[in-house]
Amino acid sequence: MKKYLNLFDLKQKVDYKTEILSGLTVALALVPEAIAFAFIAGLSPLTGLYAAFMMGLVTAIFGGRPGMISGATGAVAVVIVVLAKSEGVEYIFATVVLAGIIQMAAGFLRLGKLIRLVPQPVIYGFVNGLAIIIFMSQLDQFKTVDGNWLTGTALYILLALVFLTMLIIWGLPKLTKIIPASLAAILIVFGIVFFFAIDTKTVGDLASIKGEFPPFHIPNVPFTFETLQIIFPYAAIVAGVGLIESLLTLNIVDELTETRGRGNKEAVAQGAANVLSGFFSGMGGCAMIGQSLINVSNGARARLSGIVAAIMLLVFIMFGSGLIEKVPMAALTGLMIMVAIGTFEWASFRTFTKMPKSDIFVMVVVTLVTVFLHNLALAVIIGVIISALVFAWDNAKRIRARKSIDENGVKHYEIYGPLFFGSITAFNEKFDVLNDPDEVIIDFAESRVVDMSAIEALNKISERYQKVNKKIHLKHLSPDCKQLLKNAEEIIDVNVLEDPTYKIVVDKV
Repeated sequence: MKKYLNLFDLKQKVDYKTEILSGLTVALALVPEAIAFAFIAGLSPLTGLYAAFMMGLVTAIFGGRPGMISGATGAVAVVIVVLAKSEGVEYIFATVVLAGIIQMAAGFLRLGKLIRLVPQPVIYGFVNGLAIIIFMSQLDQFKTVDGNWLTGTALYILLALVFLTMLIIWGLPKLTKIIPASLAAILIVFGIVFFFAIDTKTVGDLASIKGEFPPFHIPNVPFTFETLQIIFPYAAIVAGVGLIESLLTLNIVDELTETRGRGNKEAVAQGAANVLSGFFSGMGGCAMIGQSLINVSNGARARLSGIVAAIMLLVFIMFGSGLIEKVPMAALTGLMIMVAIGTFEWASFRTFTKMPKSDIFVMVVVTLVTVFLHNLALAVIIGVIISALVFAWDNAKRIRARKSIDENGVKHYEIYGPLFFGSITAFNEKFDVLNDPDEVIIDFAESRVVDMSAIEALNKISERYQKVNKKIHLKHLSPDCKQLLKNAEEIIDVNVLEDPTYKIVVDKV
């Protein structure tokens, strides 16, 4: 039965059963991920689990995207691993607190809107690379403790249970949606393994998850400038990685749910969650696209599912560790493989013959950087830079000048396309200063002066005409262009005259 829930600041329709069951499923999926990411960072499993609880709870309550799940992530783990080895866990907690402060500042300054600068090919590459990473990370479950591939009966049992999990997740929604397919798959596989006493890897084989409520303590580091010098570079990277991954995940969930989240609010919530995570013995984190997709695919749309996931994770740690440690890894592996399949943008293959080659190149580069460097922020930044350079190059080639002489012998240059740093060379080549008549008009009705390089170009062309005693007029400058030129008066001398009234232009034959 669907009811209405006014939870904090959102009033929306909530299916309580779907939200609670989906939250339980997400909590189960969070356990191995949090443990694995803690190991990557060289920290104890509980450090990852505490981070998953704190990040999940705070962002579920105060975040800008209901239904999105946050927790300990690999993107943050790979950033802090060096610091963990060199300085110890207390410096990690201090770094996470500082990263959270930076993220909150970004949210208050409304920098979340900068995610609009990320083009679609970059998002495609990011999502595809992340899907491949999720899939490849599951391959570790098919290896022994020594790193060798499983063989014989152990391998066949694991494969059978993984495929059964995937089959249930794929097929159950076609029959009924009473219970989330992912949760049903975990319970069914768990029941088969338990009642038939099947010998296979479980969560407990990774590490013990038994613990208490996250203990509060102030990071035990010297409060000196030297400490700030050590942790600030890592904190800045953690903050940037976390915001990029969180805001991209927010956009993806927006597309899937056909709703709109609030990026700046999410940035503040992510920051607050990291601050609390550092004070409550957590390694920090950000949004998790895999768990978010599990949640959304289960039908969850409200904050309740994220709150349930965080609370149930804490319940597992404090009271249910013995039971959760018996959950077969095969079930969670199958679930994450299905997440990887669902995450991958298969539609991107169909765009290969329709998208510009530059967009395809960007998409492939972002995917490769994501997969091989495991640095999602770097992949996105590289993609944005390449896209920006391609955009600048394309626009630099678009500047045109239509030339004509009117009945009074005045030559007109009608400029088309933006005048900016990339197009000034082509712009300068349009003019024939020595052979032009004594009076020249440059008409910007279909153009725009964009930056200081463009202003300098206008100054140079004015000087060229002045040297040969010819008059030049800049006509139809837009108000913002005029303001830009006015602001530059103290820096350079631009010859801008008032626009006179001219008769109709007659093209020179």
